[in-house]
Amino acid sequence: MSEQFFPNVDKIQYEGPDSKNPFAFRYYDENRVVMGKSMKEHLRFAACYWHNFCSNGFDIFGEGTFDRPWIQPVGDQLALAEQKAKVAFEFFEKLGVPYFCFHDTDIAPEGATLKESHANVNHIADILEKEMHRTGVNLLWGTANLFSNKRFCAGGSTNPNPEVFAYSAAQVKHAMEVTHRLRGQNYVLWGGREGYDTLLNTDLKQESEQYARFLKMVVEHKHKIGFKGTLLIEPKPQEPTKHQYDYDTATVAGFLHKHGLQDEIKVNIEANHATLAGHSFHHEVAVACAEGIMGSIDANRGDMQNGWDTDQYPNDVAECTLVMYEILKAGGFTTGGFNFDTKIRRQSCERDDLFHGHIGGMDTMAKSLLNAAQLIEDAPLTAFVDERYAGWKQGLGKDIFDGEHSLESLSKLVHEQNINPTSVSGRQELLENIVNRYTS
Repeated sequence: MSEQFFPNVDKIQYEGPDSKNPFAFRYYDENRVVMGKSMKEHLRFAACYWHNFCSNGFDIFGEGTFDRPWIQPVGDQLALAEQKAKVAFEFFEKLGVPYFCFHDTDIAPEGATLKESHANVNHIADILEKEMHRTGVNLLWGTANLFSNKRFCAGGSTNPNPEVFAYSAAQVKHAMEVTHRLRGQNYVLWGGREGYDTLLNTDLKQESEQYARFLKMVVEHKHKIGFKGTLLIEPKPQEPTKHQYDYDTATVAGFLHKHGLQDEIKVNIEANHATLAGHSFHHEVAVACAEGIMGSIDANRGDMQNGWDTDQYPNDVAECTLVMYEILKAGGFTTGGFNFDTKIRRQSCERDDLFHGHIGGMDTMAKSLLNAAQLIEDAPLTAFVDERYAGWKQGLGKDIFDGEHSLESLSKLVHEQNINPTSVSGRQELLENIVNRYTS
């Protein structure tokens, strides 16, 4: 490998909507102020370690197609991880993302024992810390991989074997401490195998209680070490398991409330996971905001003709405008941001294809931010919704919410006043037309 892995790519710059340069931003101007904050502060972009640097493009039908010289079946794996870290920060710096994300096994090879694995992670964390200081790139979130190794085939925290639970706890403890050391903004728990493949061998009540106990241990350790970041659960309905316990945002919200964790844990929503659950990306974000558990976003998309998690780059400005609209209405991100949990297609085998994918995704979200800000400023949707629910702010509606009525009193009121309400148009088509004017 040469001194630079991407020698033909310079720092990506903003050139405006009329630019024809494929290595330039058309909408993402990090210093542009929108609603009192810069685009950089609003969007808080991150690039992920795993898809970008831990995959060589293989699939179950064929070998890898990507040029990733640090991915080798033999050789000094720690030295290869050092090389990978150097390439990763070259990419982050040239792309201009302020953050990155990783699993522990992304950055360092697993050892023969957990102690050796931790030593490997600590060694690479030393390098990451230096690169972060050199480049100014920070950590949006870290996490532990509790799904790839065969020991986790029946889950980590929900595994029927208590020894696997203990091993998972030790791995999460260390990953959280490394995240804390690197000043991570969040710590994510993705329950990729926290679920079941068949109910024939599964005790749902037992596994639910194990999961809750594990999360409470994570919360306890967060406070013990003084980690100020946010704990996040990433909902997904299935794949790799048939059914996962963090099915969607509403499921997670109910679980958190059931176990008294709603003030300690929020959600990291992935667009492609939303569609796998039968929801829209917009819906999942709106639910999270309504429940007060909106944390961070994995920005990507699925393929409408494929029923699995394809992790493609977001390119639907209309959809992402509505997502940004919900986030801005809720006050914007605090510790969260937009992480590109995305992967280039197997045939996109040139090194610079990584840049093209991220540039397009960043421009999509930046254009969506501008559209959403205009929607909020002009307030056509807000005005309609406020008027639609105005009856609940006064008179009968307010009395109902204030607990002034029972079924008996409401029945008496309807009969005495001969209340006979008629339907009122929800104006869906009109509102869709209005949104199209902002996104076209």
